[in-house]
Amino acid sequence: MESLADFIGGDDFFERILIVESGGYIPVLRERFPAAEIYFVTTDEDFTDARAKVFVLDYREERLPFEREFFDAIIGDLTLEVVVNPQDIAAGFSTYLKETGVWLTSFRNIRHWKILEKLMHGRFRGIVSRLYTRADFERLLYASFYKHVRFSPRIKPAPPELLEKLLACGFENLAGDLEVEFWLVRAARSMPELSLLKSMYTPEIRAEFSRLLKRVEYGVDLPASVEKFWALYDSAGMFADYAAEFISAVVVHRERFFENLRAGSARREIEEIADGVEDFE
Repeated sequence: MESLADFIGGDDFFERILIVESGGYIPVLRERFPAAEIYFVTTDEDFTDARAKVFVLDYREERLPFEREFFDAIIGDLTLEVVVNPQDIAAGFSTYLKETGVWLTSFRNIRHWKILEKLMHGRFRGIVSRLYTRADFERLLYASFYKHVRFSPRIKPAPPELLEKLLACGFENLAGDLEVEFWLVRAARSMPELSLLKSMYTPEIRAEFSRLLKRVEYGVDLPASVEKFWALYDSAGMFADYAAEFISAVVVHRERFFENLRAGSARREIEEIADGVEDFE
């Protein structure tokens, strides 16, 4: 994997994309998503590109002029390398992502042999940069409201004699990371198994469906709750597999839930839904 664009899967469908100070991704993403709205933020006042809507601003200092949950993807290399508070930026980006959105970025690995070699010789000019280990960056992302993080290494092999010297000095080569110059990162706001659930219906429908599931689970005003459950199921055009996935994610006492659902109705879909729900108590 050579660039963040390689972290975009065949199942990804981005309608709105924000590119941060990485103009090289504009043609790649325009070709990949010809109908998408592409926005680009940069401090370069002379930058122009008809393939994107360009905003001249400093994302490290200025609030982005977009609504919450506006983008399907935010992409930009090394976006947290020269910032005062990286968690503020990471958490800020998450607010502009849809619930199914992803942030694609990269960071320089402080454990790479080239950096350690410079330190061994008393040289290091990265005094204004923030460098991270993989573990540090992962903790930062989870603390900034991302739910699922994937990493891909960009390798620059070490001279064998230097690698041996580092190991002899006590540096652990954790999963070979002494030779990882950059880590590419894909951080998602939702776990993969929940992304599809969140992409198919509006937040209002999902919230009401979740509320009704809980009412049926705990037998709250059961006849009316079961009736409303099926009314929403029908009006929203839901199907058994979707309901099963949603129940798996939301309902704790699943056996009790289906006992209550069966007590309140005799719909044939009940057994279809139940067959798709795993791990009964």
